[in-house]
Amino acid sequence: MPKYVFVTGGVVSGLGKGIAAAAIGVLLEAKGLRVTIQKLDPYINVDPGTLSPFEHGEVYVTDDGCETDLDLGHYERFTHVKTSIVNNYTTGRIYNNVITKERRGDYLGNTVQVVPHITDEIKDAIKSAATGEYDIVLVEIGGTVGDIESLPFLEAIRRFRYDVGKENVVYVHLTLVPFIKAAGELKSKPTQHSVNELREIGIQPDILLCRADRQLSSDVKRKIAIHCNLDPDAVIAAMDAETVYEVPLFFKEEGLHKLLRKKLGLTKGEPDLSVWENVVNRIKKPAHEVSIALVGKYVGLKDAYKSLSEALIHGGIANNTRVNFHWVDSEDIESKGAETFLSEVDGVLVPGGFGSRGIEGKIEAVRYAREKKIPFFGICLGMQVAVIEFGRNVCGLGANSTEFEVNAKDPVIYLMEKWYNHRSGKIEERTKDSQMGGTMRLGAYPCTLKEGSHAFQAYHLKEIRERHRHRYEFNNKYRGVLTKNGIEISGLSPDGELVEIVEIKDHPWFLGCQFHPEFQSKPIEPHPLFTAFIAASLKEKRELFK
Repeated sequence: MPKYVFVTGGVVSGLGKGIAAAAIGVLLEAKGLRVTIQKLDPYINVDPGTLSPFEHGEVYVTDDGCETDLDLGHYERFTHVKTSIVNNYTTGRIYNNVITKERRGDYLGNTVQVVPHITDEIKDAIKSAATGEYDIVLVEIGGTVGDIESLPFLEAIRRFRYDVGKENVVYVHLTLVPFIKAAGELKSKPTQHSVNELREIGIQPDILLCRADRQLSSDVKRKIAIHCNLDPDAVIAAMDAETVYEVPLFFKEEGLHKLLRKKLGLTKGEPDLSVWENVVNRIKKPAHEVSIALVGKYVGLKDAYKSLSEALIHGGIANNTRVNFHWVDSEDIESKGAETFLSEVDGVLVPGGFGSRGIEGKIEAVRYAREKKIPFFGICLGMQVAVIEFGRNVCGLGANSTEFEVNAKDPVIYLMEKWYNHRSGKIEERTKDSQMGGTMRLGAYPCTLKEGSHAFQAYHLKEIRERHRHRYEFNNKYRGVLTKNGIEISGLSPDGELVEIVEIKDHPWFLGCQFHPEFQSKPIEPHPLFTAFIAASLKEKRELFK
């Protein structure tokens, strides 16, 4: 039977439960344990697939095509966990499952209630993540203790300890210990109140992670321990870090691994974090710097591009380089021109997105990068606008996507009438009444690379598998005219029908991919395309100053 670690949060949202859970996963994996991580989210949406990026940040996509919370990205970046549909449950999905069972008659006429039916469904969801040869199941509870939305999840994990045995469960609670400048001291009262709320529910935390902007003195730890019914060594400082990849090192220094070992009855042994020490050293003491412009339409909320910005940092780690971000709103380019924002950068990246807003700004950014020979990387929609720009300004076409102009003269990007449904495993017809998520190409698909291309030189592989989240595709009717004028199709689906990667031959480094490579990048295993993009940006910068 696996052991369970439940991570909750209090005082305020945004303290970093996802990072904390992922860092705990690092410590446990570094001890040789097999770990998986799950996120339970209190919002009523069945999944975040239809949520605005401004509302909830990016939608993270798993190999099996599940649209999930962005914290699953943290889990995969920090650990060796491969997440799937069982690693993320929402209130909406839990209730949907229960209502479906009730309509089917599974409850045999019983009155369906939050306790025990909803809580039992939550417990079953937790157990579903434990299917496999795992030693530890980490479960992050979304929201903040005291919020009404989180109560069923907290009740479920309270009962869970009785189901599997108290020796198999540890409760970790993340709180805030603010420094009040006027008083000149750290205040423990918010933490005390948060723990009291948790204890009123029936959960006594075993470990406290205290977010603070400075180290906690032994006196502060002792005070917190007394009021929260804990030993002082169970109060762990979770200090602000220069980089999130330093958090596992902080936790080890605080002795969190020893606490987990003692409370879960794990074997002795120090976790080896030398690879993380190397990662942190490269981030904090880089040999080089580059400036990358990220031209998007959701730049008002950086979490909308969380995996993307992290993958760029990973590409910098691989090149011993600090990546300086220039967040550029594509609508600003439409009003002020690309020169205003892109003249001083070493590379340009245009990410994915949906809808027509800001599209012309993205197209103009592509044109600027192409004409000025600045290394360019287009991802998903970024690849599509690169094709549109090339079609218009090099091939002389009235190029557009049918997403933005239904009756486009030259629909170089269009909605395919037939598509492969990852979930059903079948070729299906698109219909007007198809559900939003049901019409997208979601999850991991294979791609065959052309030897000698930038893509092949980056991967050093003939076939790759990458994750997708899009609805529109490259229109094969325009392959001839585009390739004749200089587009190189360097990545195709194995059957040759779907264009996955395009490049421009007469350019230092210009690549667009239909998939989202950022979802498979890690600090200890930087993605090949991001590594190559940063390397190309560095090269261009060096040549500029020769």
